[in-house]
Amino acid sequence: MASSTLEQIQADIRTAMKAGERERVNALRLIADALQKDTKAGGSDEVAVLRRERKRRVEAAEAYRGGGDEQRAAVEESEAELISGYLPAELSDSELAAIVDEAISGSGAEGPQDMGKVMGPVMGKVAGRADGKRVSAAVRERLAGS
Repeated sequence: MASSTLEQIQADIRTAMKAGERERVNALRLIADALQKDTKAGGSDEVAVLRRERKRRVEAAEAYRGGGDEQRAAVEESEAELISGYLPAELSDSELAAIVDEAISGSGAEGPQDMGKVMGPVMGKVAGRADGKRVSAAVRERLAGS
């Protein structure tokens, strides 16, 4: 899978070049470069790389917007949206709740103090399909209701 997303991005670069979409080409090249660097460094989690790159774009957009530069913020948000297209679909709230409930029953967790027992198994199962903050909030909510 690691090469398939990179290959898809490279194909999209060629298509964007033929169409004369310079901004899209530049954004895709940055993403491809990040994936290639991670692969060379021995990494194999392309979803983590894509999430990290998307997060950087979102944070940069917020910083530009805070500094009053709407145009640069819009460019960063556009790149974040482009990256999102290569990420796996997010889990629905009900799917995430089911995974959390299964981890709670499997770990024997009884309350908020057992959050660590639940987070590891849940993060392993969601495999990049849910943000860590979202998972943490779901686990905390479920454990508070236990």
